[in-house]
Amino acid sequence: MVKVLVTAPFSGYLIDKIRAVSPELAVEQWPLSDGTWPDDKTTDAEIYYATNSTPRPEQAPNLRWVQVHWAGIDRLLETPVWNSDIAITNTSGIHAPNMAQYTMTQILAWAHRVPKWFQYQKMGKWPQNRWDKFVPDELHGRTLGIVGYGSIGREIARLAKPFGMKILVSKRDARQPEDSGYIVMGGGDPRGELPDRIYPGEATRSMLAKCDYVVITLPLTEKTRHFFDESLFKEMKPTAFLVNVGRGSLINEPDLIKALKKGMIAGAGLDVFETEPLPPDSPLWTMDNVILTPHVSGFTPYYDDRAVNLFTENLRRYLAGEKLLNLVNREYGY
Repeated sequence: MVKVLVTAPFSGYLIDKIRAVSPELAVEQWPLSDGTWPDDKTTDAEIYYATNSTPRPEQAPNLRWVQVHWAGIDRLLETPVWNSDIAITNTSGIHAPNMAQYTMTQILAWAHRVPKWFQYQKMGKWPQNRWDKFVPDELHGRTLGIVGYGSIGREIARLAKPFGMKILVSKRDARQPEDSGYIVMGGGDPRGELPDRIYPGEATRSMLAKCDYVVITLPLTEKTRHFFDESLFKEMKPTAFLVNVGRGSLINEPDLIKALKKGMIAGAGLDVFETEPLPPDSPLWTMDNVILTPHVSGFTPYYDDRAVNLFTENLRRYLAGEKLLNLVNREYGY
C-alpha cells in the first residue's frame, strides 16, 4: 500500500475522490488548523498533501513526494524538504480561469474609467464634461504585454485575444512555447499559439516599451525579486497600465509609487504587495491612478475541486511511474 497523508481541510467527497484513484492507496486526513506541522507528530506516509509547512525528515522518514496546496512554494525554500531529493509539485494552473478574469476586469476597469463611475455616483451628480471624464480607451488594437507565460498568462492571452489586442509575452525559454503543466480543460494556450511574439526573459525590457497594458505573472525567485524597478518603468509608455497578480516583491514598491506620481506610467492595478496587508500609511491607498484589491485574484469557489483534480491525476501518474505534472524545478525556484 502507498500511504497518502492530506492535511488540507478537504470535504469528505474530495477525500473519497482521492481514495478512488486506486485500491493501492491508503489515504488519511489530518486537517491542521493553521496548516503548520506540529512538533509532536510523525507520519510514515510516502505522499504528503501540504498546506503551509512540511514535517522534518525525522518526522516523515518515508516521504517521497510533497504536493503543495498553492502555486507559490515560497514557504518551502528554507525547509529541509527543499534541500532534499523529495519531489515537490504545486497547484500551478488551477488558478488560471479566475486570475485571468480578474486581470481582464482590472484592464477593462481602467480602460472604461470605472473608478470615476463610482466617484460621481457617490457625489450624486454627473460632470458637465462627460466626454473628457468617461471616454474609454478601446482595447481593440492595443498591445498587451504578459511577463511570465505560464498557465495564468496563457489564460489571460486567451481572454484578451477576442478583444482584438496584440499579445506580446516574455518567458524564460522562448524556444519552448508549449505548456507542460496542468491545464484546466478548455483553457489556456497549450501550444503557445496566441502570442504575436514571444520574447526571451532577457528581452523583457524592449518588449515593455511597446505595450499599452502590462501584466506580471512571474514566480518570485531571487532573480525576479524587484525585477520591476525605476529603470524598467522608464522604458514603459507613459500611458501604460500595469497589473500585478504575481507576488508583491516582484515590484520595487517605492519605485512604483515614484513612477505613478511622476507619470512614468499612467496607472496600476495591484492585488499583491511587498507587505500584506498593505500598511495604512502606504501612499498607494490614496492615489487616483491605482486600483487596489486585497490579494483576492486567486480566490475561486472551485479551488479545492481543481486542486484535487490535479492531485488525483498526479497520483495516477505516480502509481504508473509517469512524470508528475507541475514538478518544481529547484534550480529555477518554481
